[in-house]
Amino acid sequence: MKNLKKHYKIKATPPEVYAAITNPFSIEIWTGEEAVMSTRAGEEFSLFSGDIAGRNLQFEPDRKIIQEWYFGDQKEPSIVTITLEPDKYFTKIEILHTNIPDDAFDDILNGWDESYFRGLKEFFE
Repeated sequence: MKNLKKHYKIKATPPEVYAAITNPFSIEIWTGEEAVMSTRAGEEFSLFSGDIAGRNLQFEPDRKIIQEWYFGDQKEPSIVTITLEPDKYFTKIEILHTNIPDDAFDDILNGWDESYFRGLKEFFE
């Protein structure tokens, strides 16, 4: 198991970024793929037409999202914490993704950079 911590900057406010990553209609625009998402703790979600699936654990509007991502029969949950901080004309985003299976680590790292945040940056910029 591995952990990943990454930082990104997006030219938008924290409320704009929060809406873009929690509203299924917005997610479908910037990913080009089907998304199921809500802002209710305990509900399951699905991104990139089911390539990413899990359960929403906690929301702090415009500030933080905590999710459990599913990886097969993994015993320890893989937890994703997305934290948003205002920074003048940008939002600083920190991703902390824990308990990533070793064989999925490179794909997850590439997915955060190339699929998730590239699409989100293009959506705003």
